[in-house]
Amino acid sequence: MEKILVIGANGQIGSELVETLAARHGAENVIAADISTNNVYGAAIYEVVDVLNAERLNAVIDQYQVTQVYQLAALLSATGEKAPLKAWELNMDGLLNILEIARVRKEAGKPLKVFWPSSIAAFGPNTPQVNTPQYTVMDPNTMYCISKLAGERLCEYYFEKYGVDVRSIRYPGIISFKSPPGGGTTDYAIAIFHSALRGEAYNCFLEAETTLPMIYMPDAIRATVNLMDAPAEQLTVRSSYNVAGLSFNPRELAAAIKQNLPEFQIHYAPDSRQAIAASWPQSLDDSQAGKDWGWKAEIGLDALVTSMLQNIRVTPEDQTKAA
Repeated sequence: MEKILVIGANGQIGSELVETLAARHGAENVIAADISTNNVYGAAIYEVVDVLNAERLNAVIDQYQVTQVYQLAALLSATGEKAPLKAWELNMDGLLNILEIARVRKEAGKPLKVFWPSSIAAFGPNTPQVNTPQYTVMDPNTMYCISKLAGERLCEYYFEKYGVDVRSIRYPGIISFKSPPGGGTTDYAIAIFHSALRGEAYNCFLEAETTLPMIYMPDAIRATVNLMDAPAEQLTVRSSYNVAGLSFNPRELAAAIKQNLPEFQIHYAPDSRQAIAASWPQSLDDSQAGKDWGWKAEIGLDALVTSMLQNIRVTPEDQTKAA
């Protein structure tokens, strides 16, 4: 029986991953963990854990006899640029703590399977932007992005040198109706729906034609779980797999929303996040993930927009503010 620890369980991915894993493995076998004392999403088992506290991490892993860890705690791109040293510490030392615990446990005959999320942020301005290959130039130039590339190299190192079973996905921008924007450069694609449903015009911090890879949360969760379920011998990538969902720009997303809400308006006021977005791919080649573990996206733009508009809840107070 798997015992699964999800660190960063109050975050965008973590909250929905806990729910999916609990349905698959039983809620009693999934431990949600976050630095906050608030069990935001009501997980059946919740522990307060700071990923930078290796002693506490070890104690929780021992207490529950954990066999899998999803290390999702991180400071995101735009937020990380405001506090670069904090971003480096959290993003790198948190991963290193997990990898070291996994190394020691493997040597003791108690292997620990690890998932760590990378990102399209690991690429850079000289990476081919269209159909970005699995293996290519990677020269990121912000602290969050640099930490993602460094993390990929650490994951592969711990696999090659110590045999740690660590797995990773380079996530595109993730879109979800269950959690609010969290400080990422791709988060316009969530915030825009909240504005539209409040009856407000949306002021976009990216230019109209800035095309980026995106993925709807159900596809992102399915990719994550399927990768972790894949037999180890089938995996040829131990840095991080390209995983694509769909690609669009703010103009295209706004047009799709207007098909449902004709009065919706969007304005463009690019800020510092535009430079970050301009250095990222426009589309990804994820054929290696398809070959190794059968990955293929299922959700397109029209289905995404319909689902977001149907599921985001706007309170009467929000509507009053917009009036």
